[in-house]
Amino acid sequence: MRYSSYSICAVALLGLLSVGVPANAQSKMPRVGVLLTGSPSSGAHSLELDAFMKQLGELGWVEGKNLVVDQRWTERADQFPELAAELVRTNASVILAPGPEATRAATAATLTTPIVMIASADPRTVGVSSLARPGGNLTGLTIGQVEVVFEKRLEFFKQAIPGLSRVAVLWDVDRMTEIGDRSAVLDNPARVLGLRLQHVDVKSVRDFEPAFKAAKAGRAGAVLLVEGPRGVANRDLIAELGLKNRLPVMGHFRPIVQAGGLMSYGVDLNDLFRRAAGYVDKILKGAKPADLPVEQPAKFQLVVNLKTAKRLGLTLPQSLLLRADETLE
Repeated sequence: MRYSSYSICAVALLGLLSVGVPANAQSKMPRVGVLLTGSPSSGAHSLELDAFMKQLGELGWVEGKNLVVDQRWTERADQFPELAAELVRTNASVILAPGPEATRAATAATLTTPIVMIASADPRTVGVSSLARPGGNLTGLTIGQVEVVFEKRLEFFKQAIPGLSRVAVLWDVDRMTEIGDRSAVLDNPARVLGLRLQHVDVKSVRDFEPAFKAAKAGRAGAVLLVEGPRGVANRDLIAELGLKNRLPVMGHFRPIVQAGGLMSYGVDLNDLFRRAAGYVDKILKGAKPADLPVEQPAKFQLVVNLKTAKRLGLTLPQSLLLRADETLE
């Protein structure tokens, strides 16, 4: 497993601090609880956590010196409710909840402990009354208007793959919400582009391989990944399955492209974690979540993996490459 230089420095600093900071002093420090998908040994979310911790440090919060960070990991989303309840019982000052499952678990566990969500597709589904004044104990960051993002992703697929007519949509998050079926937002742009969609639900890591087999059996020419934290944590597996089945994969976040997916279009995940640190800082200094507006992204990035395109036998048009914010060789 590779560690960033920041992670190594942080661990070394913590070792020194643990000698000089009494346990009773640590118990009085503000406590940030974090709900995470994967396992700490896998390196999942290491870059995002580095960005979060580094920004906290720049804001004056140092783990072990004036802050406790309590990470709770799980491979299964159905374990988030118990993990969230544990964080509430430990009197967490604020809970960081990346992804919709973690956010829903946190909001179900407490009506009072502040919660900062990351990468919510539709805040209404997790209890936010309005973006400007979210109300209650929940605020944070969204991934933008899903209709616009989905439309652009399908357009880029159509540009990249001549003759594309069928796309398998892998739902790593729940399609069904309190306000309806999220897959409906894809219907109109798909129809305009002449694409037929095959929706495949992924409920656990074990479902990814059968999902790709189903896409291949359904004669899909590409896979559109609607990833949550589980998809980000298992990006290497997803990229491998895409190459194995010769199916170009497009995700929302850059890590899938770094792992070998063809493209991604969406927000910078590291930036979301950095900005989440700003919310945590304000809350620890006395701000109320109800008074902190939910932020939407101002910029979306198109990232393309040229090596993957070559392995799949694709010659990407110059117009698409000129549109890309980043190309990986």
